[in-house]
Amino acid sequence: MSAHRSLAEHFLIAMPALDDPNFFRSVTLVCQHDQDGAMGLVVNLPSDFSLGEMLAQMQLPTADLVLASQEVLAGGPVHPDRGFVLHDDPREWPSTLRLANGLAITTSREILESTAKGEGPARLLVALGYAGWEAGQLEDELAANSWLTVPAEKAVLFDTPMAGRWHAAARCLGVDIDRLADYAGHA
Repeated sequence: MSAHRSLAEHFLIAMPALDDPNFFRSVTLVCQHDQDGAMGLVVNLPSDFSLGEMLAQMQLPTADLVLASQEVLAGGPVHPDRGFVLHDDPREWPSTLRLANGLAITTSREILESTAKGEGPARLLVALGYAGWEAGQLEDELAANSWLTVPAEKAVLFDTPMAGRWHAAARCLGVDIDRLADYAGHA
């Protein structure tokens, strides 16, 4: 990108004043960002499904109760019927976008089949839908102070409970997001 840098492999952390229900207090992992726009996955908002329910709908039952109880993410408002598996598994999976930081986004059924059998990635998040921005749209939102940005950290994704990811992502910047919320409420 000539006028600005790519935010691929970064978190977008919603500012407290961002009241869009699709992104309120959200953390979005930017997967692609170039002159044509951006695509990302919201990584801290639950969908209405557990992974076990989703796998059962796909006729891929699993005996792993921990896996089955994992919440499926509401990855964004675009194509909410489309699934994405975010993982850091180095194996080659069909239909995979590899990010430079060791993360990968896979959209193939094969990864879910392997996961249901206990042979999939050790660490994964499953999301339905994605967030998308047209050319210049994300840059306009950044200029309007809708988002904080920070390089993505795997610990926030895989080691932090979903409810704590907004705060944890902001802490990667050294920011207490609650203080920003308090400030915004008094402005």
